[in-house]
Amino acid sequence: MPQVPLTCAQTGQPVPDYLVHTLDGNFVDGSGRTLLLRGVNLSGSSKAPVGHPSHILKDFWEAGEAGSESFVGQPLNLADGSADEHLRRLRGWGFNMLRYPITWEALEHEGPGKYDYEFIDYTIRVLRKCKEYGFKVYLDPHQDVWSRFSGGSGAPYWTLPACGINPRAFTATQAAILHCEYPSPPPDSRDPASLPSMIWSTNYGRLASQTLFALFFGGRTFAPKCIIDGINIQDYLQFHFTRAFAILAERIRDAGGLLDEVVIGWDGMNEPAEGFIAYPDLNVYPTVQGSTLKKGSVPSPAQSFRLGMGIAQTVDYYTLGGFGPIRDGTVTIDPCGASIWADPADEPGGVHPRWKWRRDPQWKLGLCVWALHGVWDVETGYILQPDYFRYLPLSTSVPTPPSAESESRVEVDFLHDFFLPQVTSYFSAIRAAHPNAIAFVQVPVFAVPPEVPETLLQGRACAAPHYYDGLTLISRHWNWYNADALGMIRGKYSHPVFAVRLGEKAIRACIRSQLGVLKADAVQLGTAPLSAPSLPSSPLAVQARYPTIIGEIGTPFDMDRKASYDPSNPRYGDYGPQERALDASLSAADGANALNYTVWTYCTDSTHRWSDGWNMEDLSLWSSDDLACRIGSPTSTDVTMNGGVGMMTPAHASTATLATLRSASLPYASVSEPAHVRLAFLRDGARAVKAFCRPWPVSTVGVPSTIEFDIGKATVKILVTVRAGDMPRVYKELGEDEGEGEEDTEGAEAKSEKTSGSGTASVHSLESEKILEEKPSPLPTEIFLPLVHFASETCVSRSLVLAGQQQAQTIPDGDADPDTHGTGCVPTGTATPNTYTASTATLLLSSPRLNSVSPSEIRIANEAYDVTVKMSEGHVELCERTQMLRWFYSVPTTPGARKEVWIEVKRTGSAIKYPRGAGARSRKGRAGFAGWLEGLSGGDMNPCPESCIVM
Repeated sequence: MPQVPLTCAQTGQPVPDYLVHTLDGNFVDGSGRTLLLRGVNLSGSSKAPVGHPSHILKDFWEAGEAGSESFVGQPLNLADGSADEHLRRLRGWGFNMLRYPITWEALEHEGPGKYDYEFIDYTIRVLRKCKEYGFKVYLDPHQDVWSRFSGGSGAPYWTLPACGINPRAFTATQAAILHCEYPSPPPDSRDPASLPSMIWSTNYGRLASQTLFALFFGGRTFAPKCIIDGINIQDYLQFHFTRAFAILAERIRDAGGLLDEVVIGWDGMNEPAEGFIAYPDLNVYPTVQGSTLKKGSVPSPAQSFRLGMGIAQTVDYYTLGGFGPIRDGTVTIDPCGASIWADPADEPGGVHPRWKWRRDPQWKLGLCVWALHGVWDVETGYILQPDYFRYLPLSTSVPTPPSAESESRVEVDFLHDFFLPQVTSYFSAIRAAHPNAIAFVQVPVFAVPPEVPETLLQGRACAAPHYYDGLTLISRHWNWYNADALGMIRGKYSHPVFAVRLGEKAIRACIRSQLGVLKADAVQLGTAPLSAPSLPSSPLAVQARYPTIIGEIGTPFDMDRKASYDPSNPRYGDYGPQERALDASLSAADGANALNYTVWTYCTDSTHRWSDGWNMEDLSLWSSDDLACRIGSPTSTDVTMNGGVGMMTPAHASTATLATLRSASLPYASVSEPAHVRLAFLRDGARAVKAFCRPWPVSTVGVPSTIEFDIGKATVKILVTVRAGDMPRVYKELGEDEGEGEEDTEGAEAKSEKTSGSGTASVHSLESEKILEEKPSPLPTEIFLPLVHFASETCVSRSLVLAGQQQAQTIPDGDADPDTHGTGCVPTGTATPNTYTASTATLLLSSPRLNSVSPSEIRIANEAYDVTVKMSEGHVELCERTQMLRWFYSVPTTPGARKEVWIEVKRTGSAIKYPRGAGARSRKGRAGFAGWLEGLSGGDMNPCPESCIVM
C-alpha cells in the first residue's frame, strides 16, 4: 500500500487524520489501513415527500404543479427521537457507510432557481446525527426514470412542461406507467395495489423517459430547435440539476464539521439512462434483452411516437417466463386523442405563466419534438430517419458529397460523447465547494465505463456500479436456477442457454463472478497505478487504481406472493428464502472480490401492505410490521411504540442514555445494556438479518485477499496480504509532548516501535526461505463480529425470552455485561486453549514457522460470545460493546517483502438456529416424508405446495 499523503493535493493543506483516501484500488484510512466501507442506502423513502408514497393520487398533480411538496422528514424524523433508534440499529448491524439519496425535486421543487433551504438545513441536521454514530456518507442525486411524475423519482415537476410535455397524458398514452394511476385513473378502475413487480422499470423503454434523457444528455445534438430562455434544453436542464446539488454542497461546507469528516464524496446521477441516444432503428424494439425490462405493453419507439400524439397502436405484450421476458401476444392502446405534448395555449406569447421561462418561437408546442426535428411524419406516422439517434449529425460547415455521406458518419458513443461531459461539469461544480470529494462514478446499469481521465478524478474516485439478482428481483422467488445476466447483456454468450446456472452452488459462484467483472471495470478510471504490482491472488489482470463500491444490491422481501406476511401461511414471519437470496448476493461481494457495498435499502416507514412506499418495491431490511410486538407475541405489555417506529422497551430496562449511544471515539456505536438486550434489539423488525449482519474486516493492516463467511456454520476466514510499507501510521494524540514523534521523517517504523513497545523479530517469509525483519503493528486489523452470529447460548436464549415477552423469566440486575465502561475492551492476560469468561482474550505474538504443526487456537466464552479463534500469528482482543475483534500481528520491514496471515473465527458448537417467525414458532411438526425432509434440512426446507413456485 503506498504511503498516505501528508499534504492534500486539492487544497495544499495538511491531510487530517479522518480523511478517507483512495489508493491502489482500496479505501484507506489516515493510518494507512485498508478500509472496507459497507452499509445501506438511507433511504428508499426519500424518493417521495413524507406522507405521499407513490400509490396516493390525491393532490399528486396539483402539488406537483404548485411545487408545494416538502421533503423535510426524509429519511429520518428528528423530532420524535426515532432517528437515534434507527441509526443505532444500523451501527449495531456493523454498517459504517451510508449512501444518502436526495432527489433534485427535494432541492428545487418550487421552480427553476428556487431552492428549498429548509430541506437543505434539515439534511445538514441529519448528517450531524450520522456523524454522532460514526458513519461515513456519500450523497446520491437519486432518480429513477426521470421523475415521480413520469413513474419514478428525481426531477421536479416543472422540468416536464419545460420540455414541452403534458404529463397528465402519460397513462392514457402509456408514455409512462404511474403507480397512483394504475391501471387507469378513474376510481372504479384504479387499483395501485395490483401494480406488477418491477413494471415501473419498463418506463426506461417508454416515450417519456426516453425523450427526457435524450434532451438532458443530447439536446444540443438531437434537438437543436429546443431553445428555452435563450439556451438549448440540454444546457437548461443540466445547469439547474448541477446548480441544485452545488447549492447543497456549499451549504454543507458552510455548516462546518461535515465535509470529509462525514460526507466523503458524491455519486453522479443515479442510474443515468441514454434515452433514445444511440438507438439503432426506431422502427423496432431491440430483440436482444438489455438492462431495460420487457414486461406488459412494449411499444417500439415508432409506436410510442404515434401514441404520444394520441394515435392508437397495437403493440407487443410480454410476460415473465422461466428465464426472463417472453412475448405473449399483442394489446391495443387507444389514447382517444390524448397527447403528451403541451398545448400552445399553456404559454401565451411563448412565456409560461407560472415558471416564467420564454420558449423560442421555433419550438412549437403541441407537436412531438422528434417530429419537429424531422425524425418522423405525424400525418403518415412514417419514420423518416430510423437511425437518427445512431449517428452524430454531419457538420453543416463542410459540404459532404451524397456518396460519401454514409461512409463519413460517426456512430454515437453515448458514454464518451454525452455522459462524460455531463459528469465532468457536475463533479467540477461539486468540488468547487468540496475539494476533497471522492467522485463516485456511476454509468448506466451494466454498461462498461468509459476511460475517465485523471484530470477529472484527481486521485480521489471510486467506481460505483449497481447489481441485483435480476431473476429473483422480477420473479419475487428464490429459484433453483438463474442466469449470468451481466454476461448476456455484454454479449458473452452466443445463446442465452449458455448463461443458465442450475443449483444454488452454481448460482452463488455466478453472482460472485459477475461482481468480479464489475470490480474489474474500475481499471477504466484514471491511470494505472505506479506502485506495487497486482497481488498474486487478485482475479484482476490489471490492478485498478481506484476502489469499487456496489452502490445498490439487495433482494425483495415480498417473495412468493407475500407468504412471509400472511398470518394464514405456514411461512408467516419466516424469511428463509430471502435470507438465502440475500446471502448469495452479499457473499458474492466477499471472496477475492472483497468489495465495498451499500445495500438497498432501509426504510423507516416500510410496511407489509405498501412495501417501501414506492412502486411496490419491497427491499427494506427492516419493517415496523416485523417488530416482535406485531408478530405472534402473547402480550405487548413491555413493548411500547414511539411515533410508530418501534422503539423497544425491554422487560429489564436499559441504563443506556443518548450519551452512551453516541460515543464518537468508538469504531461502532455501542451501548451499556446487556448483550442479550442488544441482540434482541438488533433482530427485532429485521428481515433476513443473518444475511446482511455479517462478519468482515473493517480496517485491515495490509489488504484482505479473501473473505469467506459460511452462514450455515457461523465460520469466517480472512486471508490478508501484508507488505513492507503497510505499517500503520500512528497520529500523535492531543497533549503529547511536542518533541515526541517528529513529523514522518522518522517513518512509521519508529512511531510503531514507540507505540507498541516491541522490538523487531526475525521470521520466515511465506514467499521465500530468507529471514526477514518484522515489527509488530501498533494498530490492529479490526473485524466486525456480530452477536447475531456469534452470541453465546446464554445470550441467545435470554434474547429470545426478551423478544417473546415471557415475563415469567426476568433478567437480574447483576447480569449486565462486565464491559460497561471505558473503551469496551477489558484485557485479561495471556490466552490458552481454555474457556474464558472475561471480555477480552489475548494470545501473545508468536513467530510462525513454515512447517508449524498447527496454528494457535483459543476459545473465548462469556455471557455475550462463545467463539473459537484460529490464526496464523498474533494476538486478539474481543470488544463486546463494539462487536469488534482486534487482531494484532507483525508487518515486514524488509523492502519488497510480503507475507500472508490468516484468521478463522467460528461459533463454538454450531450456528445459531433462530425461530423462523411466528408461523414457525406456532405450527406443529410435520408427519411422514415431509416431516423427515424438514428435519433433515434443519427446518429450512418447506416442501408445501403453497411455497413452491416454478417460473
